[in-house]
Amino acid sequence: MKEVGTQLKRLIDAAAPYWAGEAEVFRSYWNWERRGRETDRRWLALQCSKEIWGSGLAPLDKGIFLGPAEELVSAFPLIDIEIDRHAVLDIAEGLRAEFAHYCAFADAHDALALPGEPRLNPHAVKTAWKEDLELSALRFAHKKENAKLGDRATRFTEGGYCTLFSEGMKLKERTQGPQGRANALIAQACASVYEDEFGHMLKGIIGLEADGMAAADWSTLERMAIDQLRARIHMRNAQFGGPLAGAALERALAGRCEPVVFDYGKARLAA
Repeated sequence: MKEVGTQLKRLIDAAAPYWAGEAEVFRSYWNWERRGRETDRRWLALQCSKEIWGSGLAPLDKGIFLGPAEELVSAFPLIDIEIDRHAVLDIAEGLRAEFAHYCAFADAHDALALPGEPRLNPHAVKTAWKEDLELSALRFAHKKENAKLGDRATRFTEGGYCTLFSEGMKLKERTQGPQGRANALIAQACASVYEDEFGHMLKGIIGLEADGMAAADWSTLERMAIDQLRARIHMRNAQFGGPLAGAALERALAGRCEPVVFDYGKARLAA
């Protein structure tokens, strides 16, 4: 088990209360009196938008499906000549995983449709919501400020420590009552993507220490990451219709929630 250095542990500790703030959005929504079939379909459709088009993870006109697909086409003549086969495999596996996530949430969305309501398709969910566009803009701004650190911050914050999926999976215990069927569908979708997303999260963490960043670089990375995690809370709260408000929202944005406990064992890291 690889031991985590002081700087990386500090970054994880700084992020943990904001991951908890994002998780609080979901817990608030599950019990919200305004939750219903229509609000569930809305947030599921918006999640599908993220799974296809991303949030600052890829060019806005290509997203995280078309971009890698074009990379694969371009790479094919160069496999094992200029591009290692395993690098190409990583692109292919990433493409498959992201599209599988889209399928999981699109299937849940469509299962909640009434007769005559349209099924989702990637083009129907291309337009993101304001707070998601703001998160994308922040990530691109950070990459413009410092290409390497901006990209690392983006990868570190991707998925918000999988809190949507871990909190959604818990709904499998709540399949009775008026929200029971929706809870079962959401829990199934979240469970199907959780392990992939945990792996994606680790890719944003493992290797941060490999380049021997200076203390100033770590400080910049932490600032960027916290700014992005705050933007994620706004993004998630808007995606779910605003279940977190007032003092509860302020607490989440200020990083005052009880921190998420990072699972070093599952990550095969030693604190």
